[in-house]
Amino acid sequence: MARMTVKLPDEIEEKLSRLGDRTDEIAGKVLQAGGEVVLEKVRSNLNGVLSGKSTGELAGSLGLSPAKVNNKGGHDVKIGFSEPRRGAGTSNAKVATVLEYGRSGQRPRPFMKPAKTKSRQAAIDAMTRKFDEEVGDL
Repeated sequence: MARMTVKLPDEIEEKLSRLGDRTDEIAGKVLQAGGEVVLEKVRSNLNGVLSGKSTGELAGSLGLSPAKVNNKGGHDVKIGFSEPRRGAGTSNAKVATVLEYGRSGQRPRPFMKPAKTKSRQAAIDAMTRKFDEEVGDL
């Protein structure tokens, strides 16, 4: 399934744990800031690998989830594709997976993994700035 998770760096997670009641609120804002950086890189990469015959449906379904607490107690946001896909047949996640990894007779055209790698530091920087902005008044 084509999906990416953006997680808080450990040092920010540790500082958040000391904020008490505002932890979830601030974690959500910090993750949104980092997720938006990664989302833009994924969108850029996706547009680069799509052919001129693209309907724009896959790119239009790409989005960022709201920040949530996962089953391990950590905070995360997810970058992925909304469903359902118009028309009959396949899902947006399946189309994205085939693009990312290829299939028999179709070479892979990765866009998610390179986006994660290339935007990692920029996302951490954005999350750090947002965190400092949010806790600066505490």
